[in-house]
This record gives sequence, C-alpha cells and structure tokens, in this order.
Amino acid sequence: MKGNDYMLLIKNGLIYTMSGEIIENGSILIEDGKIVEVGRDIIAPLDAEVIDVEGRKVTPGLIDAHCHLGMWEESIGFEGSDGNEMTDPVAPQMRAIDAINPMDIAFEEAYQGGVTTAVTGPGSANVIGGTFAAIKTYGHRIDDMIIRDPIAMKIAFGENPKSVYNSQKKSPMTRMATAAILRETLFKAKRYLEKKEDSENTSKTPDYDIKMEAMIPVLKKEIPLKAHAHRADDIFTALRIAKEFDLDITLDHCTEGHLIAEDLAKEGKGAIVGPTFGNRSKFELKNKSFDTPRVLNDAGVKVAITTDAPVIPLQHLSLCAGLAHRAGLDEMEALKAITINAAEIVGLEDRIGSIEKGKDADIVIFDGNPIKDVDFHVYMTIINGKIVYRR
Repeated sequence: MKGNDYMLLIKNGLIYTMSGEIIENGSILIEDGKIVEVGRDIIAPLDAEVIDVEGRKVTPGLIDAHCHLGMWEESIGFEGSDGNEMTDPVAPQMRAIDAINPMDIAFEEAYQGGVTTAVTGPGSANVIGGTFAAIKTYGHRIDDMIIRDPIAMKIAFGENPKSVYNSQKKSPMTRMATAAILRETLFKAKRYLEKKEDSENTSKTPDYDIKMEAMIPVLKKEIPLKAHAHRADDIFTALRIAKEFDLDITLDHCTEGHLIAEDLAKEGKGAIVGPTFGNRSKFELKNKSFDTPRVLNDAGVKVAITTDAPVIPLQHLSLCAGLAHRAGLDEMEALKAITINAAEIVGLEDRIGSIEKGKDADIVIFDGNPIKDVDFHVYMTIINGKIVYRR
C-alpha cells in the first residue's frame, strides 16, 4: 500500500458506476482516498500511478449490509465466539467494535473477494443484542476501519431468542414475550430520555443507566432498529412496534418477504435478504428461496443481499447475488443489491455504493462477470484509494 497523499488513475475500464450509465473505456481518478473524477479521456497528473485495466469490469466495492464479520472467528470455537451475550435478553449496551477481530482471516478473504464494506454486529440470541458498526474490511485496528459506529441497534424476533431463553427457563419463551420485552425497554428508555432532558432545567439528573443510554440514539432516530425477522408474522411485529414508538427500522433476513411483498412495498422499507444459500436449518426457514429478491424487487421493494457471514463466507457475496439473478432477478438489480442498494438501506450512500465524485475510493476490478460467471476472479481491490489486493 502507498501513503495517503498519492494519486491513482484507473483507465480503460468497463465502469459500472451504479449511479447512471455504464462507461466503456472509462477512467477513475483517485486522490487522498476519494474519487475526484469519473469519465472518459481523463488525463493523469504526472505524479499519479496509472493502472490500465484493459477492458475489465470495474464496480464499486461490494457491501454486505448485515453480517457478523469478526464476531465469530474462523477455525476456532468458544474462544473466538463473541457475538451473543446470552445472559440477558436486553443487552443494548453491547458494542460490536469491542468484539471484532480484524486479524481474523475472514477479513483478508472478504476483500480478496471484492467485499470492501461490512455492516457487522451481534447475533440474534437476545431481544436487543447491541449495536452494529459499518467498517471497511482492510486494516488491523478496528478504530481505523470504522465508517459509522453505531449504525444500528440489533433486535431479534422469532425462534432465536425463544430457543435461547427457553433453555434457561426464563423469558422470553414466546413471541409474545419477545415483543413485550422490546416494548418495555423502549418505554423505559423513552422515560429515561425525558427525565434526562428535563434535568437540564431541574438539576435532577437520572442515575446513569448504560442500557438506557444505548437506546437514546434509537429514540432520536439517529440509528435504526436492525430487525432479525424471518417469518412474515415476525416481520409485521417488527414493523408494528417501530410504528408504535415512531422509530426507523431495517428488515433483515426477510426470508418470507416474497409472501408479503405487496405489504412491504406499501411500508416503504428496504429488505436485507439472506442468507439464502444453504439448508433450511430451522422451521422459520421453510419458505427460504432465491425467488425472494426478485419478487420483492418486482413489487417495488429496495433489496440488498446478505451472506450473514460467517453463515456464508463473506467472499461469496457476489455468488449469492448471482444465484438470485439465476432465479430471475435482473442482472443490474443483483449488482445493486450488493452495492448501492445496500448502501442506501443502511444510510451510507453518501460515502459508498457507487463510483461518483466525492465518494470513498472503494473499487473492485474483475476478470469476468461476478454476477453471471462462476469462474470469475477479482483482479484488484482498492479500499480508501489504496490497492489492498492484486491478483
């Protein structure tokens, strides 16, 4: 890698900007980690490094909008399992950045597979699991890899919190209890925030409560709820509670989304779909299908595709998009689902997801078509304007 003060020109690329036209024989000029120009016939400054990609396909860096990268490490058991604090169903104070291990080999494999951004965080054992962070996949210190932290508050519906706490013989053991616990926590957090704001005038500050503090950005709509929900009824419960408290929410997994596509289109929420590759490991996955992205997209729902890594290794994100394309999702929509759509759903479209002036220079150059070809390869990955992988 070079330093931060150098310029890079990529030329002769088939550039999928994801913001407009596909540019043949296009060029991208990068300076200090940002894209400064995109188009044809860009003249490189004398001190710029020039890379002729000889007609290869060029896309924005791929984005997984929901995964657990670095939370469950590769080739290790309990010692590297840091994604679920299964001692309390209400754990909003947990922060992904305190558990992510960038030294895990999964990071290297991710950017070698063209994935430059991961929205990663706690699992779904708890009703409220803690905060997700959006990070770049290259680096050795998480503090230097963050795009936004926190980016969302993880909540979970359905079988997972039920099964965890049923084994402990404590609530929640039913879907009713999951919803009730979430409502109770949101109500308490609202009261806590009100008292805290009132204390500016009364000097009666409430005792510090780390759980309630963690929920304040949710109540202020600074971050959304990130709802693990596979089954249609769980998706509707997530939406119902978000409306009750006037909160932002993303619908993650959305496995039965194709059964309620028209309803979700009316809600105006994006869907982060997956992991679809693999077996139906539990009852609420019985309707899992690669048709889901197509049906949702056709209904007008904005779709992102996730690996839910490590469920599916992150480097196979484009394969998942390709399988959705094989099931009928338009090729360009499949690419959007792992670039600009993913960025927009998680609120990062100002920095990533497309090749545009002013955005982060996260770029992938391919030998072959990552959506249609099984035998494609990543030729080069660039993150923050730096070449981090070259085949």
